[in-house]
Amino acid sequence: MSIRTNPMKAVPTLLKRLVTVDKQAKLKDLKSELTNIKDLFSKVKKNEQDLLDKLTKVYGYLRNNNIDKLMEDEEMICKEIEESTKKLLPADQFPQPEKANKEATASRPSTQQPEELEVIKKNYESLGDIEMKFLKSLLHFPKNSVMKRRNIILWWVGVGLVEMEAAKENGEYMFGKLMDHKLILPDKYDFVNKLFKVNPLVYGVHDESRKKAKEGKKLFQTYSEIVTSSHQSDSPKCLALNELKVELSDAFGSKSNHFRSIFNTGASYLIFGSQRMAKMKGLEVLQLGRWLHASPKHHIEVNGEEFLKELRNQEKLKYLSLRGISRISQLPDSIFQLKSLETLDLKACHNLETLPRDIALLKNLKHLNLSQCYLLDRMPKGIDKLNKLEVLKGFVIGSSDKISDLAKLSKLKQLSIHLGSGVSVQDKGSALQNLSALEKLKISWGVFDTKYSEIELKLPQKLKKLHLEGFPGQHIPEWLKPDKITTSLCELYITGGKLRSVDLQGYAHVSCSLQIIRLKYLQHLNIN
Repeated sequence: MSIRTNPMKAVPTLLKRLVTVDKQAKLKDLKSELTNIKDLFSKVKKNEQDLLDKLTKVYGYLRNNNIDKLMEDEEMICKEIEESTKKLLPADQFPQPEKANKEATASRPSTQQPEELEVIKKNYESLGDIEMKFLKSLLHFPKNSVMKRRNIILWWVGVGLVEMEAAKENGEYMFGKLMDHKLILPDKYDFVNKLFKVNPLVYGVHDESRKKAKEGKKLFQTYSEIVTSSHQSDSPKCLALNELKVELSDAFGSKSNHFRSIFNTGASYLIFGSQRMAKMKGLEVLQLGRWLHASPKHHIEVNGEEFLKELRNQEKLKYLSLRGISRISQLPDSIFQLKSLETLDLKACHNLETLPRDIALLKNLKHLNLSQCYLLDRMPKGIDKLNKLEVLKGFVIGSSDKISDLAKLSKLKQLSIHLGSGVSVQDKGSALQNLSALEKLKISWGVFDTKYSEIELKLPQKLKKLHLEGFPGQHIPEWLKPDKITTSLCELYITGGKLRSVDLQGYAHVSCSLQIIRLKYLQHLNIN
């Protein structure tokens, strides 16, 4: 028998043959080595089967189009595959994941890029004091962190580098300057120029600069110490919550009453001491939800809802984010006493069931995000009176709410609406046409009967991007056919649903401004 035909019997066969030649030769070491690997092939077979089981599991998700569950279990599946692969391969041959390769590349000695390093060093040293503070504020975050421009502009407001009123203009100017100097780089997976990270070479140049200046103290610290825009004690203060579990109590002392902003940069468990928030009367930004870590895997919960009632006297608070925080089932009326509030972000507060009755008291509100709050079945009264509103996400249309309720929001630039089970097919979407400033519109269907695809919509003239999610119709609706588009629409996204056909050639030949059509998760779609 050839030992290649049955690997399981290869070693036992050799050991048996060695016994017959014991009298001719003493092959003690070889016999010992073979004894050590006697069960190796059966273990390899078992480990190979184990890896195939893991891959079959992934195939099952993809075959059944269970993408949401796959995204939820992704981290666990990757870990299982990694462990199974390690059992099959020697350590030095184990393939490194792409992320690890990126980090390894980023951490290579800078001597491999002398010309580029010299340029970065020169650009770093050419920065003025103000520009240097902006750059150093980004070094507070972990190396290779991918950041959102919008979030970092808010961070700059929090640490006192820009004022809220001119945040976008001044923030974008500073981004341009740092980008021109190649001190920050666009993320290579971002095609709309919203994401970036600090050039890895900057960290080495910064450390070298600090050593020369004999600086022993970091410019920015994390929780239990205070983040400031300079070393001066009278600078606006920002608290970065970077520990897994954080308790906000009187242990901070009276100085903590003058915080200008609080950012959750890594905490999962937030505990608020009694009346702690009531004493912080200088807050402008309260970012407690998912921020730097936008992934749903970043779990955040609070010990109760009492701290929200203590916000009623925050006259300066302009930005409040509770994004992704669990165990918040309702918002107290005191939230609507925040007269200066401009942004209220409640996205993915999955336990949120009710909102206060009248939201019209928030007269300065510009940005309201209620998306992924699946237990909300009605909207608070008075949304149509928020005449400064520019962004509204997650507006639920059911039995009592109608598209026509949005007609008065003349400054609205971005809107996402969810059509619930109580929506009326007769509800005409002509009100959307009156939203003269609207540029981005997303419509999600939470109902699957094809009759709900018959809701007729009229698109506003300035609309540039339209996203249809879960559209229950089998064919493109009449109001969206190529010859009916008279707006400045540039992008059309269709995600999920029952769509079977789409006239791509018609869109290509009609004289409209449509440039991008993105089709995803359409199981029934047939394209010639």
